[in-house]
Order: sequence, then C-alpha cells, then structure tokens
Amino acid sequence: MQVMPNPFPNRNSLQRHFESLPAAIQPHFEHFPALIQSEFPLEVCLAYLFFRVELAHRDTLYCGVVKLHHADSPMARRIIQNQHLTRDSFKTLFESLFGQPVKPSAAEKIRDAESIRDKVMHGSEPTEAKMRQAIVDVLDYTKEFNDHVFSLSGFFPFGDLRGFHGRGERLSKHTTRLVLKGLGFNLP
Repeated sequence: MQVMPNPFPNRNSLQRHFESLPAAIQPHFEHFPALIQSEFPLEVCLAYLFFRVELAHRDTLYCGVVKLHHADSPMARRIIQNQHLTRDSFKTLFESLFGQPVKPSAAEKIRDAESIRDKVMHGSEPTEAKMRQAIVDVLDYTKEFNDHVFSLSGFFPFGDLRGFHGRGERLSKHTTRLVLKGLGFNLP
C-alpha cells in the first residue's frame, strides 16, 4: 500500500492555502496569518477560525432575515445576537430562512473539522496532522459556504457586508417579531 504525502505538512503550507482563498474572505480572518506564523499552538489557530465562523453564521442569519424577509434591522440584530445557537439549531434556522439546507459538501467539511475542534476543546490532543487538516477544512468550508449563500441571497457572509440589503422598506417591529418567530427564532 502506497502512503500519500500529506499536502499540508507544515504551517507554511497552511499559510499558502489561506492565501489561495478569495481575497474577499481573507479579511474576515485578519489575524490568521499572524497566528499561523507565531509560536502559538495550532489549537489557538483552530479556536480562532471557529470563533470567526460562528460570527459569520450569526451574520448569515441576520443578513438573510433583513435582506430576504425585510425585517427591522435593529430588532433582528438584537434577537439574533441573543439567540442560543448550536450546530443543529443553526442548520435548522438556515434551512428555514433560505429554503434549503447548507450545501452537503460544505456541511461535511465543517463536520470533520468540528470533531477535531471538539477534541481540542475537551482536553484531548489530536495530532498536528489532524489539526492542520481541520484548519484546511474550515478554510475550504468558508469558500463553499460563501458561494452557496451568495447563490441563495446575493451576499457573502465571509466578506464585506456593507449595503447587503439595499434600500427596500423594512417591516414594522411587530411584524418582524412575527416573521422571526415563524422562522423558528426564540424571542424574549
């Protein structure tokens, strides 16, 4: 049996992979280049990536509600910021909001990386190779997720969100509450 060489054998290969991402995604992870080239362990890089992914997930829900359903922006922001999001609840809300699930190939990439992230966060010590692969999977997920959301709604969650909703009129606060509740958000 022939052993395939690891395509990401070191931190420099991770840096090159990051640099191969679309230029619009890279600013979302502005500290990644410094972290990957630092003496911090890969666990720190992986935690940072997941922090930024989860931020983009919230932004995806917020932008989707405001752009596609014309929700009142401040109210939508407040409710989504206070929403307890788990992996499963994000998937459920995403499907409710956009009318289809997260693209299966993207979901698989992030699922693989999440299993390594969970091991790290719960005190297990995955190998460096597994952590490097998890980092690559997260970076690949961002591109695939970005493209999928753009095809559904016209905005990139891992990118500059200025002007994402255009000039359309927004719903009243009361109607926004009803829309958010109907989509499955927990309201105070």
